[in-house]
Amino acid sequence: MIFFRIFKESFLFALHALRVNMLRTVLSLLGITIGIFTIISVFTVVDSLERSVRSSLSSLGNDVIYVQKMPWGGGPDGYEWWKYFQRPNPGYSEFEKLEKRLKKADYMVFGFAMRKTVKRGLNSIDNVTVQPVSHDFQQVWKYDLEAGRFFSPLESKSGSPIAVLGKDVAKGLFPNEDPIGQEIKVMGRKVRVVGVYEKQGQSLAGEGADSYVLLPVNFIRGLINVEDQNESFIMVKTKPGYEVAEMKDELRGAMRAIRRLKPKADDNFALNESSLLSSGLDAIFSILSIAGWIIGGFSILVGGFGIANIMFVSVRERTNQIGIQKSLGAKNYFILMQFLLESIVLCLIGGIFGLILVYGLMLILGSVSGFAFGLSLQNIVQGVSISVLIGIISGYLPAYSASRLDPVEAIRTGV
Repeated sequence: MIFFRIFKESFLFALHALRVNMLRTVLSLLGITIGIFTIISVFTVVDSLERSVRSSLSSLGNDVIYVQKMPWGGGPDGYEWWKYFQRPNPGYSEFEKLEKRLKKADYMVFGFAMRKTVKRGLNSIDNVTVQPVSHDFQQVWKYDLEAGRFFSPLESKSGSPIAVLGKDVAKGLFPNEDPIGQEIKVMGRKVRVVGVYEKQGQSLAGEGADSYVLLPVNFIRGLINVEDQNESFIMVKTKPGYEVAEMKDELRGAMRAIRRLKPKADDNFALNESSLLSSGLDAIFSILSIAGWIIGGFSILVGGFGIANIMFVSVRERTNQIGIQKSLGAKNYFILMQFLLESIVLCLIGGIFGLILVYGLMLILGSVSGFAFGLSLQNIVQGVSISVLIGIISGYLPAYSASRLDPVEAIRTGV
């Protein structure tokens, strides 16, 4: 109880001192405000980028393996693209054979991407990602539909001329109409729109489904050869109850058997999974965080020295007052707490102003770039914690020197 009363009195003394020296308080706030603004701005941008990338990677599926021509990361000898370039692309016939062989797969999808012009009457969109896929695509990559439906297994196998559109494509072709049931032209053929995806937003991992046109792969098989498409892939979702590593081993064995590779021959395909990218991201964002501490650390250091200097000046100006307080029975820890709280409150106010500036900056950046920058609770806690820590470090020496003053000498000095 005594501690809280002393704490309250010290806190009130600190606030009074800050109000009396308002100009000095404002000038002192600038240093710590700029420091907190700098370091939390860096952390907020890095954290926002990390959240976006990891969210995009999570949509790839933690239990999904991608059979592709090129690996997502480099090997121990670097990214030997010239070696990977010679590999054959996964084909539809291999997909059919894998469907019969794999026992640990829950769902399997074959697909590839093409850049085409999509038309509807006088409206047309160039360079659209047209992606023919098999019917289990929606089970593996679960985009939410805004309207309509995905194509059924029967429509997929029969190659029905139907399509599911991304939100941007639907809006571009049907600005004032409901696209469901309407016809569009893809590769010179008419297809009926049966579904439209919800808006996915921009992603750092790719353009996302907003600019996609999904078609049944068997529909496209009647128009082009799907056995050797440059961006072809086979997605394999692991069945519940099995580890991804088990699925990967079975998939590797099946692909080697299908391609008739000799026991000592290297794989001529890549088995990609989101964990390959996540492990690389950990190192990248660790480096960015360290860079943030270094950049912001210098600003905080300058602000901390400014606070310490101001506190020493405050002690000198109030030496007579300190002597009177001690002569009336004030203990050393009361004097120490009084100046230490003044330093902490000063830094805390500066930190709060810094966080407000960061919040405003993130709103401006978000509106200009269209990217979701957000000041998270973790960033706010970091800003407040750093402010308090700087207040303690910067104010301790001045507060300690004030608490050790001899009352007689202090009173004599102020006379």
